[in-house]
Amino acid sequence: MRALLCVLPVAMLLLAQGAAAQVQPHRAEYVLRLGSAINAPRVGTATQDLALDCAGWHLKRDVKGEVPLTSTWKFSLVSLLDSEERRSGDDLRYRALQVQNGTEREVRGTVRRANGELRAEITSPDGPAHLRLPPLTMMPVASIDYIIDKLRTGTGAFPALTFDAQGTNDASRVDVTQIDDSAIRRRPPADKPVVVPGRSWPVSMSFTKGVNEQQKPLFAFSARLFDSGVLDHVTVNADVVTVSADLQALEMRPLPRCR
Repeated sequence: MRALLCVLPVAMLLLAQGAAAQVQPHRAEYVLRLGSAINAPRVGTATQDLALDCAGWHLKRDVKGEVPLTSTWKFSLVSLLDSEERRSGDDLRYRALQVQNGTEREVRGTVRRANGELRAEITSPDGPAHLRLPPLTMMPVASIDYIIDKLRTGTGAFPALTFDAQGTNDASRVDVTQIDDSAIRRRPPADKPVVVPGRSWPVSMSFTKGVNEQQKPLFAFSARLFDSGVLDHVTVNADVVTVSADLQALEMRPLPRCR
């Protein structure tokens, strides 16, 4: 469940200054299932609301789940993210809240790019932290644009860096690979199909904290990524659990008219 918090918008990878935004504002609702089987039991829901005005992007993500570990013990999790990201990709402000079995943990952060440096100021229950991030680390929405740009050009595999605001609160290396359609999860027959406009690619991504290529990935996932930034047919594989996410409802929103 924790792994899924980092991927559902899926927000991923390296800042491309001046690139035209391809991500589209939208609201997507998902059903979460424990395991990758077609008949896997439902364990939660997730909502991603991505809005855009002339100043920048506003992302709200809400993940709720409850996993039965034994007949009498359940693991419950609520994860909320509220962030604002400038269109330039140089400034991110966010608030992340996680509630695990009733215990709350709130993190607030600011990430800014200036004078060739990228710095983060983070406040959490552990106290304040000041980080200097790798210069090529991207903000969440800017990273999705980057991935889509690379896929459009036919690049089959590439790495990048993204800032993870809902999990590690640090830079993460993401290795992206186009895969075969047969490797993507199928929609459960009982679920109503959701039509997503635009072009799409079957992809796999693995996430590693920091820039050290030798470290073991925290988790990996496969999904169908659309050129609007919408994900569907998601399967997340972590060390001890597999969680899948199926798109249940989608509302595409118009782009604002700005100078």
